[in-house]
Amino acid sequence: MKKKLFTALKLLLFLGIGFFFIWIFVRKLKPDDITDIFNSFKAANYWWLILCLFIGLLSHVFRTIRWNMLIHTIGYRPKFKNTFLSLMIGYFANLALPRLGEVSRCSFLTKYEKIPFEKSFGTVIAERAFDFLTFILLFFVNLIIQYKTISKYVNKEITQPLQKQFEFFGKGYLLYAFIFCVICLTIFLLIYHKHLLKYKFYQKIIGILNGFWEGLKSLSKVKNPFMFMVYTVLIWMMYYLMSYVCFYCFVETSNPGFYPVLSVLVMGTIGIMVVQGGIGIYPYFVAGTLTIYGIEHIKGYALGWLIWGAQTFIIILAGIVSLIMLPIINNKPDDKTGKHPK
Repeated sequence: MKKKLFTALKLLLFLGIGFFFIWIFVRKLKPDDITDIFNSFKAANYWWLILCLFIGLLSHVFRTIRWNMLIHTIGYRPKFKNTFLSLMIGYFANLALPRLGEVSRCSFLTKYEKIPFEKSFGTVIAERAFDFLTFILLFFVNLIIQYKTISKYVNKEITQPLQKQFEFFGKGYLLYAFIFCVICLTIFLLIYHKHLLKYKFYQKIIGILNGFWEGLKSLSKVKNPFMFMVYTVLIWMMYYLMSYVCFYCFVETSNPGFYPVLSVLVMGTIGIMVVQGGIGIYPYFVAGTLTIYGIEHIKGYALGWLIWGAQTFIIILAGIVSLIMLPIINNKPDDKTGKHPK
């Protein structure tokens, strides 16, 4: 009972954060702004969203192939269809609660491919670790190649307002305070590490860090590292193209260029990391990002909802279909024995 209550509270918390960001944006809108958003949705060219859905599915196909490459390193060769359907169920479950998707897709592989849960979960950790490092690289690449554009926006919209409100920030003391806190925290952890291991919360943190490291090490066992990198690039290219084609839904954003889409990809990904599924915060981040490139805030917000909606729709649709199809396709008689799998 306590576990179910805790799960429900976590779900409400993530939904609450999402609706909080919706409220932050909507409360500033005038009636005319709300009308403009709905008119944007009415005038949108939704054929581009259909293309976005196909690109999204293709990204999941590439991810499935790459995940199978990791599974091969632990001595198992699951069928592509089972890995793909398990992956989509995992994404679907992740819309509800963090980490539920990782557990779900490994559980289905255990059921239908007889792969031990702990081993398949290790490959998921490896995949997540590599994706996180890829995102960090992409984040800094975007920051470096657009430093002038982004720094001007940050200085105008964030740094200067903070300096006006808090003179303390303007003198550079915040950086020194941050460095001092990091040094103190590091010293504290080094001294009291053994004592802190008595606490479950600290044990979980150490377990996550250890799993992250083990996951990274398992990448060295991939038989074809080059193709692993190729599929990683293809996955992120598909993510980029999903956003790119959605820009053509509106006339005002139909000539996006490379940089605005790249920034939307980076900031949108951060939004999805911050709030489960990116609900509420994804459009908020997209709208704020696009103002850097002179796109009206209202139009950027509407575009953010379209991109988020397309991504979420394909996950929900594919997740439900996968839940239905997975037991059906695995209940067919085995070609060699003629018997139904248990």
